[in-house]
Amino acid sequence: METKNKIALVTGGSRGLGKDMALNLAKKGLDVIVTYNSQQGEAEKVVAEIQQGDQKAAALQLNVGDLKSFSAFSDQLKDVLQNTFGTDHFDYLVNNAGIGGYTPIADVSEETFDELLNIHFKGVYFLTQKMLPLLNNNGGIVNISSGLTRVSVPNSSVYASLKGAVEVFTRYLAKELGAKGIRANTVAPGAVLTDFGGGHLRNDENLQKIVSSMTALGRPGVAEDIGGVVAFLCTEDARWVNGQRIEVSGGMLV
Repeated sequence: METKNKIALVTGGSRGLGKDMALNLAKKGLDVIVTYNSQQGEAEKVVAEIQQGDQKAAALQLNVGDLKSFSAFSDQLKDVLQNTFGTDHFDYLVNNAGIGGYTPIADVSEETFDELLNIHFKGVYFLTQKMLPLLNNNGGIVNISSGLTRVSVPNSSVYASLKGAVEVFTRYLAKELGAKGIRANTVAPGAVLTDFGGGHLRNDENLQKIVSSMTALGRPGVAEDIGGVVAFLCTEDARWVNGQRIEVSGGMLV
């Protein structure tokens, strides 16, 4: 009987950090399911790239801010697990999907707050809850946070506060799921050059200089700096890492 590969589900895996996470997970020998919100073509490219190796892959549509869609997503996921991977469970959940939000406290609207809340905290919380029955024992959860929970940069109060909530939630996951051997950790990227937040950092050379000056390794991050750390947490090499916040920022303001 053949041994099946472990399977990881990465939300927001069509581009940027999520794409690099998915590709690195595949390099570690895992099969990968990525979700996308609107970029189906990009997600299919990631799937094709993974399939060029020996791994299986699939893409599913998911808006992590639409909590009412989670039941239908769960049903779709069960079908894909059965039809593509020949199983009914998966092993690692990576809650990565998100959007940027840069507004001074004085100007934050309730609509902006609620959109970020749904995507970055309620969505993470209740998607994780929905996925728990499908998660194998001795698997893991990786929640993506931000360097902004440790370093305060103006105009990110809502986003950073919600990521702080995710970090606390992760510790509780580690505590409550430990009996099943399921580990839960947070990866907190520093400033990274992607199209996140409309390319907020990538398109601002002055901001890049500021970031470089406050980072021990002297440059902003790139997507390829992050995915390998997430992939590591989804292997047996990290079996004793649990309930931790791992910042991947090149030594920002250390």
